[in-house]
Amino acid sequence: MVTRRIIRTACQLATLSVITIIVVWFLDSRYRVLPSALHNVMPAHHPGLLVTDITVKKCNSLNPVSSCKLDPTVWHRVDKDLYLKNGWVSSAYLHVKRKKEEELQPDDKVIVDISVGKLDPSASTKGESDERWESRPAGIWIKRSAKRRASDSQEAITAVDILFGADAVDPRDGWGVVGTSLLLDSSAEKHEPRVSVRRGKLVTAAKPIPRINEHGRFKIMQAADIHLSTGTGHCRDEQPVGLNGGKCEADPRTLEFMARLLDEEKPDLVVLSGDQVNGETAPDAQSAIFKYAALLIERKIPYATIFGNHDDETMSRWEQMSLIETLPYSLSEAGPEEIDGVGNYVVEVLAHGGSKHSALTLYLLDTHAYSPDERAFKGYDWLKKNQIDWFKTTAKGLKKAHEGYTHIHMDLAFIHIPLPEYNDKNLEIKGEWREGVTAPGFNSGFRDALVEEGILMVSCGHDHANEYCALSRNEAKQPALWMCYAGGAGFGGYGGYGGYHRRMRFFDIDMNEARITTYKRVEYGDTKAKIDEQIIVNGGRVQALHTGGSAV
Repeated sequence: MVTRRIIRTACQLATLSVITIIVVWFLDSRYRVLPSALHNVMPAHHPGLLVTDITVKKCNSLNPVSSCKLDPTVWHRVDKDLYLKNGWVSSAYLHVKRKKEEELQPDDKVIVDISVGKLDPSASTKGESDERWESRPAGIWIKRSAKRRASDSQEAITAVDILFGADAVDPRDGWGVVGTSLLLDSSAEKHEPRVSVRRGKLVTAAKPIPRINEHGRFKIMQAADIHLSTGTGHCRDEQPVGLNGGKCEADPRTLEFMARLLDEEKPDLVVLSGDQVNGETAPDAQSAIFKYAALLIERKIPYATIFGNHDDETMSRWEQMSLIETLPYSLSEAGPEEIDGVGNYVVEVLAHGGSKHSALTLYLLDTHAYSPDERAFKGYDWLKKNQIDWFKTTAKGLKKAHEGYTHIHMDLAFIHIPLPEYNDKNLEIKGEWREGVTAPGFNSGFRDALVEEGILMVSCGHDHANEYCALSRNEAKQPALWMCYAGGAGFGGYGGYGGYHRRMRFFDIDMNEARITTYKRVEYGDTKAKIDEQIIVNGGRVQALHTGGSAV
């Protein structure tokens, strides 16, 4: 009896303690009822930094005493020239003051809102007396609050960034682009620099787990060479000429095409196979990356990215991949540091239901950019020996794990620059071979490694107007590997070659039959048709080209 009372009392005290902690935490998180010493050990909303002020610092290269730097112990500079280094003699940088919550002094104010424009926002919105709008350079207006709970509110600004272009978007969790572009002189305003802010704490995006659906199906969309710019970009070789009165903005048209196919085809995974960023027209690669990512994140579609020869002309592969890895729904990885390239990795697609077994493996590899030995091997770079060794070692290591899958496991690969074997005029092909194959001059043997490890299909981009699949046979003349082109999708890259229409390739995979069907969808013309639809794998085996093929 006594034991029962003790247990009951202990339970009541524990329940009361839990309720008390919850109530105190709730009140403190909203009204800061606790002293700072106690508040700081509570689960704070914003354990990181809070933004307390913003300014823009301009400088002129003709003035020897002019500087675009403020005291780094007080101000953090967002390291993007608002003129994108095209301001002749002018530059400008956004600076922010940041403090940890526990470092805030009684007279410190936290920014709770930002606006951009010529007029005081208070003319149309009324704020409380201690939250009036304050003017800053370049048309920035900030609203700050000294309320005790302001640092914990979901309105508190905790990070600031700069993006560019009228079509700028920020797909990161908690981030959003603010109003119009900053008000600078005309040479900067043509790039339309825009402030993007994060409210609340940093959110780490969890990697999605791609999985075969309940019907045993999985669809991959390959978007090759979308060639996005900073800003809306200019179309190249658009078809048909004169559409929409001759007005053609590259990125809106490319992204509209991509969005339509995402909505109509509903792929389970998108592979972006290089040249997402159009080098010279994308001085801020981050703004270009965010545009394609926003389409996929909005639709909750996982995506895997590799690089082409134009992606890293203004931002390194490492920097880009470090950014892409953090985005929601991204499966992209930098891969092992000890091998050449950035973006050598594997994506495992799990069997349906709660299975932990892989049903489908995708190998993605970096084909680099331009030849490191132009005198001996003109043109483009090649997959290096340590990459091929990594691929073979990884493939062999995964085979044992794949034995647990009850159906036929299949392996595919994606690269950007085509292999030298694509240039064999005796290949059996389906689709159009419109332009020369710009493969590496040096053959490092990756095609043989793919066949040796049982890869069924490899698909690339790079040569925009080529969009064929070619059958590669083994020494016994048996079908060994399908080598496909996706076809260029972006209006920021070249087209031409007799009126090429942008397109994207799909791989519709039926794991019940271990069958892969591929086809393309075009941006203009017969937009509903599945162009050059063919079964390339059946029963887990590479299939010969039966009908509709042609030899070049």
